[in-house]
Amino acid sequence: MRGPLDRFPVSTTLLRRLAYASIVSNVAVVVTGGAVRLTASGLGCPTWPRCTDDSYTTTAEMGVHGVIEFGNRLLGFVVGFIALAVLLAVLARRPRPRGLLPLAVAVFLGIPAQAVLGGITVLTNLNPWVVGLHFLASMAVIAAAYALWRRTVEPDGPTIPTVPAPLRHLALLTTVVGAAVLVVGTWVTGSGPHAGDQGAKRNGLDPEAISQLHADGVFLLIGLSVALVFAFRAVGATRATRAAVVLVAVELGQGLIGFVQYFTHLPAVLVAAHMLGSCLVLLATLAVLWSTRERGPVAPLARPAETATPVTTAA
Repeated sequence: MRGPLDRFPVSTTLLRRLAYASIVSNVAVVVTGGAVRLTASGLGCPTWPRCTDDSYTTTAEMGVHGVIEFGNRLLGFVVGFIALAVLLAVLARRPRPRGLLPLAVAVFLGIPAQAVLGGITVLTNLNPWVVGLHFLASMAVIAAAYALWRRTVEPDGPTIPTVPAPLRHLALLTTVVGAAVLVVGTWVTGSGPHAGDQGAKRNGLDPEAISQLHADGVFLLIGLSVALVFAFRAVGATRATRAAVVLVAVELGQGLIGFVQYFTHLPAVLVAAHMLGSCLVLLATLAVLWSTRERGPVAPLARPAETATPVTTAA
């Protein structure tokens, strides 16, 4: 039975471009969300879902902080629109790759979930733990958007490893350590000076001690990533090696920004660059994980055996 979306066939190229736009827009909303915090505009709209008690939009009395906070909220609608476009394109895709629809739904539902978390951060006066959760939820949506983007061009056949099992496990361990570094990074942020508003509380952790823990995690992550480069090269996995080299380069750039911002007392522009770098590290880590496997083509269906026709001979 044909549905209404069948009238609008969607090519693989269009679907892939929409999925890529979803990744870019979700990264953009993370960076602009950081700009809200770094400009002390976290309470530029002091309530939620309205901007003020009487208006859904910013007012002149809210000043530039209201404009910045309301602008970030508007960008959330753009991200949601792109996610909806991706979902509709997936529904219209014929044939539809297996597993694509759940990913599209996850990304689409992640947008309103993020909006609710953003509202909770406002209603809790920028509680640092809630702010950190808001950031980590964005990372989860970006990861789902990346998986969707990669799935748009993969065949529906079985997953085929491209490297030995121990190296796949090492890549998975690197991904887990990368996630842990992101979590600890939110603790560092919650203990630092950029609270998003002058009256917002901090999480009470010692900034120097938690920064050292974060740096230790970064060193471990870089060490694992370098090990992946040599291990992949040793087994001749060219695609995986290339992905691991990119990951190390991104990590080194992110680490350099982190050290400079720490020793220069966290200038806002470097903190914003560090937030963008966090997104890039996540994407580069996922690229390594994807490079350890690939999907083969769907095996053709076996034809039923032909029924032999008995041959009769004349007596």
